Amino acid sequence: MAQARSVATWAAGSTAALAAALAAGIAYSAAAVDHDLPLPPAMDADRRTFHSLEAGELSYYADERGTGRPLALIHSVNAAASAYEMRPLFERSRGVRPVYALDLPGFGFSERGDRRYTPALYARAIADFLEQIGADRTDGADVVALSLGGEFVARAAHERPALVHSLALISPTGFGARQGRDRTRRGADSASYRLLAFPLWSQAFYDLLTSRASIRAFLTLCFAGHPDAGLVDYDYATAHRPGARFAPLRFVSGELFTPDVREAIYGRLTQPVLVLYDVDPFVRFDALDDFVRRHENWRAMRVAGTKGLPQFERPLETARALDAFWQRAPAPAAVEE
Repeated sequence: MAQARSVATWAAGSTAALAAALAAGIAYSAAAVDHDLPLPPAMDADRRTFHSLEAGELSYYADERGTGRPLALIHSVNAAASAYEMRPLFERSRGVRPVYALDLPGFGFSERGDRRYTPALYARAIADFLEQIGADRTDGADVVALSLGGEFVARAAHERPALVHSLALISPTGFGARQGRDRTRRGADSASYRLLAFPLWSQAFYDLLTSRASIRAFLTLCFAGHPDAGLVDYDYATAHRPGARFAPLRFVSGELFTPDVREAIYGRLTQPVLVLYDVDPFVRFDALDDFVRRHENWRAMRVAGTKGLPQFERPLETARALDAFWQRAPAPAAVEE
């Protein structure tokens, strides 16, 4: 009996401590965290907006001084994503060919409303973006997409193939040995999302994910060397804007992944596809080699010495691989350090 009382006392004390910590976090979020920081442009370039029927007001960067087929850049999805992730590729291509970089719905300067973000919504937004930049009038655009952004572009390329001439995927999701199961009912929020998005603590939870220390820790895992300082600063700023939490909480809950993307979408693409990858702390490539062997329009190249962001750490090697792919030259040898 005494032992039972002791356990009950410990449980009550732990619950009280947890409740106190939660209350302190909520209070700190409300009183001490600025959720309306100024956000500079991700690129020193013309920033334009257009209205997507389903995704609302979308923002993108453009440099049209070059000639040739348009190049469209699509960033990843995470707690603090934005077009800044594609900045090295944008800077390299400007003045050479028309280049454009989209802020996906819920990120950067694009609309960040409290809505149900889904893979289908993102795919339609990307298709609208490609139409906006004239991909439908130029035999499609060459598209480069990062991580989960690649799933969305692949879905758009499958549904609207005329808009995408070729697709390069940097450290794409969907090639783990096992693919997850869909945890949501059609049209319903997942249980994990309902928990994370509970109004009492959703902002405080998101603030914890996007503190400067958390962002730096996350990016440290994504760089073989030191994280890019500009990316750290921009991630913090873009995560502290009104409505910044809504899309990321969908991501954290797992709702933005397509469980069967490898066969349902990737395997149905007819365009040339290049995968650039190495070691990624959050993405596995167990099934990539076998998939590429079975699909003649796919090729893969390892950019050694990177951890998910080769455009920052190996920009020259990344550029050479992309140029060879676009020119339909033989794939270059694997890049070593």
